[in-house]
Amino acid sequence: MAVVAQTSTVRFPRVPRIPLTTGQWIFLWLLVASICINYIDRGSLSVADKYLTTEFHLDHETRGALYSAFFWTYAFCQLLSGWLVDKFNVNRVLAAGFLLWSGAMLCTGFATGLSILIGVRLVMGVGESVAYPSYSKILAGNFREHQRGLANALIDAGCKIGPAIGMLGGLMMAEYGWRSFFYVIGGLSLLWLVPWTIFAPKDQPLVREQIGRVPGYLEICSKRAAWGTFLGLFCTNYVWFFMLTWLPAFYHEHLNFSQAEMSIFGSLPLFAVAISTTGSGWLSDRMIANGASPNTVRKSFCVVGLMASTVMMGAVLVHDATTSLALLCAAAFGYGIFSSNLWAITQTCAGPFAAGRWTGAQNFVGNLAGILAPWLTGYIVQQTGHYYWAFAIVAAFCVAGSLCFGLIVPKVETITWRD
Repeated sequence: MAVVAQTSTVRFPRVPRIPLTTGQWIFLWLLVASICINYIDRGSLSVADKYLTTEFHLDHETRGALYSAFFWTYAFCQLLSGWLVDKFNVNRVLAAGFLLWSGAMLCTGFATGLSILIGVRLVMGVGESVAYPSYSKILAGNFREHQRGLANALIDAGCKIGPAIGMLGGLMMAEYGWRSFFYVIGGLSLLWLVPWTIFAPKDQPLVREQIGRVPGYLEICSKRAAWGTFLGLFCTNYVWFFMLTWLPAFYHEHLNFSQAEMSIFGSLPLFAVAISTTGSGWLSDRMIANGASPNTVRKSFCVVGLMASTVMMGAVLVHDATTSLALLCAAAFGYGIFSSNLWAITQTCAGPFAAGRWTGAQNFVGNLAGILAPWLTGYIVQQTGHYYWAFAIVAAFCVAGSLCFGLIVPKVETITWRD
């Protein structure tokens, strides 16, 4: 916290507020739509938890292992994806990944056993691994510092609205069976490729064409700021993936929500994150444009948001479903304050030349939490019979994440790379 306060008296020059062009708005909204679809797909099994548990006879620990399967390939393909978006046309890399993960979503509806479910989740992880390196590459190369907060916030809102829409898909599952949801979403989402082919920022030169050299992973990993963002994302992803994979089961088992109640009320925390991250992204950009230090603004939003998210612990301590849901919404709102500035920090520190690989490395470390959080939560609930310690660990990761961004990241400014 002290690190954030040290620079609060420094006044930066006002920055001319340059509005986004029509072309920027078009491909930004396409990126938002893609991440929305991305998160509908990756959170879909949790929404179908009730039906999968019955049909395939799954216990808590097995369900945790199933939910973590996606992250085995998703995390370990991040380094390759970061290299791909720096080496090849980022628009085509993103389109190829989108095609792969949407195809896997469609095929999930045909699964007849646990092994097939795990297999399609592994394929989905490979496809989705290109998303965030591609977004960082595109935003770092096409948006100014005072534009990135809102741009990243809208993408972040998309990744929160996606699971919320997916949770509402529980109503479709209740009416037509869980497989229908995968058929419809997997098939319709492929239509996104048509406008992306038309409106992607084709005139943006590739980094390798601009300078002939991109910082390597070893050089990136030699920077303290990089490890602050790596470890910070690991801590905060533990929180997010706990929410994404286990909150539906928590609604069923602890709050006694029906499938319809879970679909409607359970989506409220996710919408709270989306509203919070959009507003916080807009506010942070406005503060920077008015002369505030990017370092102070970005770090403060991260630290304050994560500390506010610790109120999630209260959700498991109360016995009233309405109060518990309200606390989850409050925690989600705090998480949105943090997440609006997460990737803006990475893009500013890395600059356009290293944004792809830095994001790939950061997402590799950060998404190891996607392997840990679903499995560990399932193991804890299986062993203890309740969610108390699972929520306590989530709160601890909120505090640890705030320390990473507040203390380990030295300053939010573009790093000067060798050569």
